[in-house]
This record gives sequence, C-alpha cells and structure tokens, in this order.
Amino acid sequence: MNGVLVIDKPMGFTSFDVIAVVRKLTGQRKTGHTGTLDPNATGVLPVLLGNATKAQDLLPDHTKAYTAGFRFGLKTDTLDVWGKTLATAPSAFSREQIDAALAPFRGDILQTPPMYSAVKKDGKRLYDLARQGVEVERAARPVRIDQLKLLSFDSEAQTGTLKIICSRGTYVRSLIDDLASSLGSCAVMTSLRRTAACGFTPEDCLTLEQLRGMAENGTIAASLRPTDSLFAVYPSLTLSPAQAKRFANGGAIDIARTPLRDSGMPDGTIVRMYGGAEFLGLSAVRECQLRIYKLFPTF
Repeated sequence: MNGVLVIDKPMGFTSFDVIAVVRKLTGQRKTGHTGTLDPNATGVLPVLLGNATKAQDLLPDHTKAYTAGFRFGLKTDTLDVWGKTLATAPSAFSREQIDAALAPFRGDILQTPPMYSAVKKDGKRLYDLARQGVEVERAARPVRIDQLKLLSFDSEAQTGTLKIICSRGTYVRSLIDDLASSLGSCAVMTSLRRTAACGFTPEDCLTLEQLRGMAENGTIAASLRPTDSLFAVYPSLTLSPAQAKRFANGGAIDIARTPLRDSGMPDGTIVRMYGGAEFLGLSAVRECQLRIYKLFPTF
C-alpha cells in the first residue's frame, strides 16, 4: 500500500500513536509522517505509507497553518496550559496592544526552541533532559512567520486565539511565550489545531474512527492519496515505454527527446516522471538532461 492518508489527529494521541493505529489498520509497516504534533494538539497529520515515506525529506511545501489559543498571566515549564506552573502575573492588555505587538514576529525571525521539544542537544532530546529537571542552552534558529493574525481576544479573561502560517520548525508555544515577554508579561498556549500541512486541510482528513470503519469494510485503499500528490507543484512528463524503462533503471533522459524540449527549464528544475499512468519518481534538470532525483518504485 503506497500513498498518503491525511488524518485528523485527536487530542491525547502522539503522532506516533496515530502511526501505530494506521499500521495496525492497513497492515503497512513502512510508515511515517510529515511533522510531529504535540499530544494535546489536533488537526492535519499526513501519514506516509510504503514508497511515500521516501518523500519525507523532499516535500516541496513545508508551510503549516495553525489556530492557537492563548492566555496571559501564566507561565509553565512546557509553555502551555498543561505544564507545571512556574509563575503568574497580572495582565490587562487591550486588543490594540496585542495587535501592535504582533508586528515584530512576522517574517523571518529567530526562535529558541522550548526545552519540552524533540530538538536534540548533544544527541539527547530536549524533552528527555527537561523531564530530568535539566535545562540546557539552546541556539536560536531561523523560522519564518508568513501570517500572524489575532482572531479573537477577551480583554476581561485575557484570552484569545491566533491564526499562524509558518515554516517548518516553528514552535507556536514559544511564539506565544515570546509575544508575552515582549509585552512584559507571560502567557501560555491553551489549544492548538493544525489547519494545513503539505497542502492538505481538515476537509481532506479522515478521523481514526472513520479509518477503523474503512478497515472493517476493506475500503481504506479508496481514500489513499497517491504519492505523487505530494509533488503536485512540480511540472510533469510522461515518458515513452523505452524512456520509462531507462529512467526506472537509473538512466538519464535527454530533454531534446521529450515534449519539454522547448520549455527552457533551468538546471535544478524538478519534474514528475511517469510511465503511462504510473508515477516513476522525480528528475532534476541538469545540462539538458533529466537526471534521477528520486525513484519511487512500487512495492
């Protein structure tokens, strides 16, 4: 079974819990996902099966979107409402103050990952160190915030929601903590829902309950999105039978012998390659040839 199942991850499940359920229901041992969600987060989690796992490091779209709840006046060790309380502080911010404070966090910024995260330090996961009561220095990393919008704010309760569109590696908990720090206060994330990943949205998702029902009916395969859907932004090329055989065996294809001969594609352009209706893999243009970038054999 090769392709993508887009799951709406429920609260209380780790991303690996979801993988375990998918493995059991599909019988496919070779599985992966495109970006970890915290156990208390919900939303879009694309699960890769079979040859789609080869796409994990090649995805053209790493942008993710979230809706996040927050509350001022509280600081925890995990930077969310489920952690151990470290401090409280009075707050009386207005919506206008928060709107103004968001501006510096848009665009390319540096962000320090939280201690409760899967980032490694000297070969150890930060969350393992944090659970031992150890805090280590973490280097700030570049991330990109394409959109940061205040959707709602209750000035009396000092709670609200944010819409965030960001790059891979962005920690929303840290963003909320940094926002509060810039205002001279503290805050925690109270909810997190991923609303987009790899171009998929909640409308594309299956719940685990739906997946279980499909497993009983033997209809999971009908909901499996093809591996090449992950690369839909790239141009495509259908090869002749002889060319398809050559490409599948690792050979380069002369662009002049294909319909792309007059395309003027620059070196480095990625192309989806097909033999008839079968997705063979990705090529990269180099010196007027389509050379192997990644093969996706079916198995």
